[in-house]
Amino acid sequence: MNLTNDNVIHVKKDGIEYLQFRKLLEYKDIINHAYSLGTDLNFRIAQPNKVPLPKDEFESNCKDYEKLCNNMGENYINVILCNQNHTKNVQVVDRKINSNKPDFNLSENDYIDGLVTNKSDLILATTNADCILLLFFDPVKRVIANVHSGWKGTLQRISVEAVRKMKEQFNCNPQDIICCICPSIRKCHFEVDKDVKDLFEKEFKEVSNFIEYNQQNQKWHIDTVLINKEILKNEGLKEENIIDSGLCSVCNSEIIHSFRVEKEGYGLNTALISLI
Repeated sequence: MNLTNDNVIHVKKDGIEYLQFRKLLEYKDIINHAYSLGTDLNFRIAQPNKVPLPKDEFESNCKDYEKLCNNMGENYINVILCNQNHTKNVQVVDRKINSNKPDFNLSENDYIDGLVTNKSDLILATTNADCILLLFFDPVKRVIANVHSGWKGTLQRISVEAVRKMKEQFNCNPQDIICCICPSIRKCHFEVDKDVKDLFEKEFKEVSNFIEYNQQNQKWHIDTVLINKEILKNEGLKEENIIDSGLCSVCNSEIIHSFRVEKEGYGLNTALISLI
């Protein structure tokens, strides 16, 4: 299987596979990035609410981070992973806390779903298994961000929160910011009941045509990718700077982890981005 398309390149190197965005590769002398592929790899380093993994599983998953980072030419001890909890909280980071290992499961990163930095050699990491991951880059101010936006994060407009953090903390101009949207569940498979549909309708009155009713199963299909594109444009990003992988995690579940497919015991993908 090859997921290469107009916006992403499917890299296969030394037994490791990942996606890279063509737009971000234009700045490969400034930044490095990847979105992991392969359900044989798992980037989970704790159960929900930071419940520890069994030691052998934790060590195996850490090795998956190390293999991916090595393949990218990065030192995996520089990884900083936020402890995602479907919040709208975006945190600025300017240093590693652990000196000789990745910043995994640290209380400093609790209830954080987005990271922003202008420091080099810090690898910002998020994970998903259907949720949207967004990679932001301002090539003028040399600022990056990595954001996890599930449906709850989308409702809270965490992508806009990240842009505002970049503006407030680093004086970024939204018109300079590039946003790349990693593989996630798409409208074709994101079906919800009326209670969730009503929440989206109430919150996103300015967005058109993002809900479709399926008469057969009496569910509503919601396009959370479209929503994020529209609210980012409203925040000042140029349409041509919002780059979508166009890939559904459910449709491609043989190579991308999907909660809706794998159910209990599902694995996680990771998105990584760093300034060189």
